Amino acid sequence: MIASLTAVPAIILDLRTWFQPLSLRIGIGFGRISDRIQPPVNRLGGEAFRLARFAIDSVKRGRLFKFESRTAFASRNDHFNRTMNLIYGLHDTLVRQITAKQWETVATFIESPALGKTAKRLKLDISTVSRNLKRGYYWQLSETAKVAESLIDHSFL
Repeated sequence: MIASLTAVPAIILDLRTWFQPLSLRIGIGFGRISDRIQPPVNRLGGEAFRLARFAIDSVKRGRLFKFESRTAFASRNDHFNRTMNLIYGLHDTLVRQITAKQWETVATFIESPALGKTAKRLKLDISTVSRNLKRGYYWQLSETAKVAESLIDHSFL
C-alpha cells in the first residue's frame, strides 16, 4: 500500500534501478483494501490486491501485448489501464536494452542529479556520464515517471 498514488512511477523506477541486474515483474492494482495490512501479504484481500495479482499474472503470461512487458497496471478504469500499460510496455522495451554500466550511471545520477557529482563519484568524464544517461534512456525513464504521475493524478485523485 502506498500513501500517495502518484509516487508509484518513481517507485517503479527506483525498484528497476536498485534491483539491477534482476529483471523484475511488477503488477500494480488500484482499488480498495479490505483489511489491515499485515503479514503474510500474499493472503491480503481487497480490490487493490486482487487487481495487482491480475496485473502480475498478465505480465507472467504475456497477455498484454505481442511484445514482452514487465510492468502492468490494473484498475476499474479501462482507459487508464490501456494507456498506462502501453506507456510501460514501451518503457520496458527500453529498460531491457540498458547495460550494467548505464544502470550504474542512472542509479548514481538519481541519487545526486548533477553531472559533475556523478562523474566524480564514478570516476568518469562528464561527457561519459552524459552519454551513459542518454544511451541508458534516463531522460525517457524520467519523463515516463512524470507523465505517469500526471495520469494517475488525473485518473484517481
